Amino acid sequence: MSYSKKKDKKKNDESKDEAQSLVHASIVYSELPILPVKGSVLFPDMIMPVLVGKPGSLKLVKKAIKGDNIIGVLALQDQSAEPVKASDCYSVGVRAKILKSVELPDGNINVIIRGLERFRVIEFLTQKPYLKARVMMTSDEEVEDTEVEALTENLKNLAVQAIDLVPNVPEEIGTIVANIERPGFLADIITANIDIPVPEKQDVLEALNTKIRLEKVTVLLNKKIEILELGEKIQSQVKGEIDKMQREHYLREQLKAIQKELGEKDEKTAEIDDLQEKIEKKGMTEEACKVAEKELDRLSRMPAHAPEYSVLRTYLDWLMDIPWSESTKDNLDIAQARKILDEDHFDLEKVKKRILEYLAVRKLKDDMKGPILCFVGPPGVGKTSLGKSIARAMGRKFFRMSLGGIRDEAEIRGHRRTYIGALPGRIVQGMKKAGTVNPIFMLDEIDKVGTDFRGDPSSALLEVLDPEQNFAFSDHYLEVSYDLSKALFIATANILDTIPPALRDRMEVIELPGYTEEDKVQIAKTFLIPKQVAEHGITAKDVRFDDKALQHIINAYTREAGLRNLEREIATICRGVARKIAEGDDEPTKIAEEDVFDYLGPVKFFSEIAERTGTPGVAVGLAWTPVGGDIIFVEATRMKGQKGLTLTGQLGDVMKESAQAALSYVRSKATDLGIDEDFFETSDLHVHVPAGAIPKDGPSAGVTIFSSLTSLLTGTPIRNDVAMTGEITLRGRVMPVGGIKEKVLAARRAGLRKVILPEKNRKDLVEIPDNVKKMMDFYFVSTMDEVLDLALKKKKTKKNKSKSKSKKRIPIVKDKEATA
Repeated sequence: MSYSKKKDKKKNDESKDEAQSLVHASIVYSELPILPVKGSVLFPDMIMPVLVGKPGSLKLVKKAIKGDNIIGVLALQDQSAEPVKASDCYSVGVRAKILKSVELPDGNINVIIRGLERFRVIEFLTQKPYLKARVMMTSDEEVEDTEVEALTENLKNLAVQAIDLVPNVPEEIGTIVANIERPGFLADIITANIDIPVPEKQDVLEALNTKIRLEKVTVLLNKKIEILELGEKIQSQVKGEIDKMQREHYLREQLKAIQKELGEKDEKTAEIDDLQEKIEKKGMTEEACKVAEKELDRLSRMPAHAPEYSVLRTYLDWLMDIPWSESTKDNLDIAQARKILDEDHFDLEKVKKRILEYLAVRKLKDDMKGPILCFVGPPGVGKTSLGKSIARAMGRKFFRMSLGGIRDEAEIRGHRRTYIGALPGRIVQGMKKAGTVNPIFMLDEIDKVGTDFRGDPSSALLEVLDPEQNFAFSDHYLEVSYDLSKALFIATANILDTIPPALRDRMEVIELPGYTEEDKVQIAKTFLIPKQVAEHGITAKDVRFDDKALQHIINAYTREAGLRNLEREIATICRGVARKIAEGDDEPTKIAEEDVFDYLGPVKFFSEIAERTGTPGVAVGLAWTPVGGDIIFVEATRMKGQKGLTLTGQLGDVMKESAQAALSYVRSKATDLGIDEDFFETSDLHVHVPAGAIPKDGPSAGVTIFSSLTSLLTGTPIRNDVAMTGEITLRGRVMPVGGIKEKVLAARRAGLRKVILPEKNRKDLVEIPDNVKKMMDFYFVSTMDEVLDLALKKKKTKKNKSKSKSKKRIPIVKDKEATA
């Protein structure tokens, strides 16, 4: 060893001793702000740009720039970690200095940092606003022997070999690598510049022993060279394939010339001629015809093996397959259409009337645009099946498209042809399946259309469901206008609230309320029983349902606005009958009321109104729900306390405000009601609406809550045969509410015969079936005093007694004139 080398070695040993002493003295306890870095590893003496965008990292960088520009950099173990925690970082990193920082317009900061030295995290001190850790600086463990020298030379040769395999790399890079003297730095710079995963780079960073580090990098570089050599081999093979394709193309062109001379047509020419003939016969619009001709011309000049050939051919096939002029002839016989509608559906007069009106106008005016109808009603009332019935009555094709859960706008408008596997939207696909330009197009569950980052399908439907726009509907795939105005669009929904106002405004809403008990009996006898008898392999002679049995099933085993559960219960009985027949019992079965238990088991629903309204403080209210009307109980109780009002039952803000208003009115009228004026000073009141797991809201429970509180405080029970609804004011007025028909039918299903309604809702009785009005008494009220006279079992004050004699107090509606 020369004198100069001995001198350098001595100097290195001295610096190592000095570094070790610093480590044991103070550097062990150095505190550094930690900047986590995704997708990269920083090495000592390397310069790396970093884009900083997280709030905590931005604070860290800004504070470091104001200070000494020194930070700690750690690579992330989990690249998808969000937010970044201490446990997501590796424990070995590099102390770095910020050389330059540039603040970008979007608030992010682009910093250029230079690695200084390695460190190991002893412990993390803070997590917010940014990571901070106590670290111990580390230094390379230099090893000087012939093996290290051999590894260094071999690594330089491998680096030069790798540089030669990578295209567009300057030759100067190889010279720089060949002139590096320090083995550890050589390993670091090679690792930093080769494309390998973060864990492998981190493994090299954590290797303090230079010999071990050189060995690790040698293995990684050999692996990378193998990949580069394989890639070069594949590239040469691909190039050979391309040359082969060019040669085949040249031969095909020669073959074309030969066939032309011989007067023969090749397969492609015959295909083009066939497409040309279809375009001429299809009856497209002028715009679509021009586009088809243009694309066909492109197809004729394109090699059959070209990637875009199949895309163009598929596009032309779609233009040929969708209907442009094909249509079915409408059945304009109004009487026949009425007969078909009555065969398929019982009642639903409003819908049938609207369809017959459309057919009548269509009979007088050929170019009438199709209406946009929206059937709204509870599940099971026959909205979807009604669309099929309308198609049968009109003699049109029927297509049903379910919109439930659709979140992508492309489902409606299609994808552009630039995307692989692009297709038209489901509207155009439905027209293709229908095969005519005037089908009955049903958009099922339009109230359940979703919205997310992929677009808003409900906005795309605005053009589809607008007769003033849909004659030129634009599909992203077709890129030509398509006429939808001849189709009759029918949408279905359970509720209107979730449909955007702009979309709701384009549709003619027809509400389908729930069925009455009498309706259900008739529907069961006419439709449901024959259907289930046929589906279970038995005949009408094998089973016969008594009317009282059907009424018992409806009242005791189902409680719904629609018919689905009723059909399930009838199916259960039919299965029981089928089993008896299969076991050898051929006797016809008559299902009477007392036989229902044997097939369906214990009663599922029973009237509990008399039981629950037997004590003061319990009132029966009426509510509207998306699946029809329902009854609700409002319970109030009083306990010792001091001006406390507790409201439970998962009530919404509006319903809570109604309870507050009811209490305020009770307190203001305490003397007239016979209640101690100071009752609230020493009492707490608790109002609860059972079925606490179900959210409830709306102002229509105000009357019910007021009656419940008054009943509690006066000690007078509420009549158990009365239900009520209405909004109240602080002046004691009763305001009108919505959903009257659904609420009345709910009272009817629950066995109630008397209903208290706001005076201004008198007009809504027109919509209630006549048979229901004959069986029920309706009391219309304008003030809360009238409600108490009707609801409480006995009157508490003279004032109330005198008011009960007025004609306005108990208007019982039982005839048509009174409902007009």
